[in-house]
Amino acid sequence: MHIHILGICGTFMGGLAALAREAGHRVTGCDAGVYPPMSDQLRALGIELIEGFGADQMALRPDMFVIGNVVSRTRLSDGTPKFPLMEAILDAGAPYTSGPQWLAEHVLQGRHVLAVAGTHGKTTTTAMLAWILESAGLQPGFLVGGVPMNFGISARLGGGAVAASAQVKEEPAARAGDTEQKALAPHRPLFVIEADEYDTAFFDKRSKFVHYRPRTAVLNNLEFDHADIFDNLAAIERQFHHLVRTVPGSGRVVVNGLEESLTRVLHQGCWSEVRSFGAAVNDFTAVGEPHDFAVHYQGEPVAHVQWALGGVHNQLNALAAIAAAEHVGVSPALAAKALGTFENVKRRMEVRGQVTLRAGGAPVTVYDDFAHHPTAIRTTVNGLRRKVGAARILAVFEPRSNTMKLGAMKAQLPWSLEEADLAFCHSGGLGWDATEALTPLGPKASVADTIEQLTQQVMAQVRPGDHILCMSNGGFGGIHAKLVTLLQKA
Repeated sequence: MHIHILGICGTFMGGLAALAREAGHRVTGCDAGVYPPMSDQLRALGIELIEGFGADQMALRPDMFVIGNVVSRTRLSDGTPKFPLMEAILDAGAPYTSGPQWLAEHVLQGRHVLAVAGTHGKTTTTAMLAWILESAGLQPGFLVGGVPMNFGISARLGGGAVAASAQVKEEPAARAGDTEQKALAPHRPLFVIEADEYDTAFFDKRSKFVHYRPRTAVLNNLEFDHADIFDNLAAIERQFHHLVRTVPGSGRVVVNGLEESLTRVLHQGCWSEVRSFGAAVNDFTAVGEPHDFAVHYQGEPVAHVQWALGGVHNQLNALAAIAAAEHVGVSPALAAKALGTFENVKRRMEVRGQVTLRAGGAPVTVYDDFAHHPTAIRTTVNGLRRKVGAARILAVFEPRSNTMKLGAMKAQLPWSLEEADLAFCHSGGLGWDATEALTPLGPKASVADTIEQLTQQVMAQVRPGDHILCMSNGGFGGIHAKLVTLLQKA
């Protein structure tokens, strides 16, 4: 089958492209304004990328057009369509489908799907879970909304018939503390997927995750987001309940017990086994610091995690992954051991450079992180603060997501940045006043309309030993490399 993917450089669609190529399909695709890491991954796989959405791509005559949710029926100010290829597809009556639908029909059927949903932490938790299963010898397939460093690729099909493993129990454990191991793997091949609540396509406004039909569903957290498609938190909770509806009675729902919103989701109905994590009274809890902690199951110690990650958010992500892995027979002790060798996803507190200034002193470290929701920004800054202690943190960010561009959460930005020593905001393209929104931070905050101005502001304030934390869900104009270059010259 030849599929042509519209919006191929998004993290989800890029992963789908990798899976389709691995399955033997011919894959081409198009997008606009592509940027790493997905563009690099696709080119490395030999997938042809076409810039733009021109109608001339109809000449490719694929068997199926796969439509990403970036595509719409929007028209420009002059009346011409923003996506002429989509209009041509509709006019010709050519076959088309959504990415999640194609994935459900061609990849996920017959597999034990482990889906990780939540406002924050989906990508990291999905990568953790995939690595735990890989370390247990279960050869999982996966689709992660980023590039996990342990695998070097965002998606793969995984093993067909899962090989036997001495690391895995014959049946899912009756007790999480049971460490007895038997050499028989689960009956279905496993597939771990990041489950996004964003809409599927312009012609299918359901959340993407309702297509996946998981047997294990992780509900990591739930806050208001995606203000461009959801009116309020209750609307998102309803979509999460639609996900819960698809989990079979023999399945498991792993839920963050600290989230009142998720409690409301389960109160709408749940027909599966539930395992909770996070709160002191939950099934899975953590005792200790985020980088070195014991895992307790119903009050009894069952595992110990020592790893390179920090931050309470990653500690919670680990508990979620451990609880999900236990459902397919991997004991918490083995899961914790695997996490000891876990390397995070690219663009999650990724160090892009360390530069010693000519004036001497401790090096300046530049980080790249995907954080874009106020809560994610806050937890990311807090995680770095726990790591660097009293050293200065310069938080450099752009409110790029659709929700942030709308200004729906601008009032939360000062709260999200309060642990940073200085904050630098890229305000280009915003329909609201970033300077006014950041007023509570006083002189700690700076605002710039361009990337060039922003880098100048940062360079005017940087000192030896500083940690420059760049946060965006886009390419951020290559600011990371620009800052490293300027620091080398300083």
